[in-house]
Amino acid sequence: MERKTYKTYDDLPLMLSVPEVASVLGISRAGAYELVKGKDFPALKIGARVVVPKEKFVAWIDEKSCGGAE
Repeated sequence: MERKTYKTYDDLPLMLSVPEVASVLGISRAGAYELVKGKDFPALKIGARVVVPKEKFVAWIDEKSCGGAE
């Protein structure tokens, strides 16, 4: 499977799949599936599919990279 490279947040799709989350974060697919199971991760389950809204994903990254505090 071809791995897409995103250069900016604007390049991300509106909803990210778990493999796309893995690619953006530079982690394995298995690691991304573990991540989306977490309580504080903004994943949505739609039927059997798990998607992550881009805006909530970017906010999650910002929160985690700042340690959650200003």
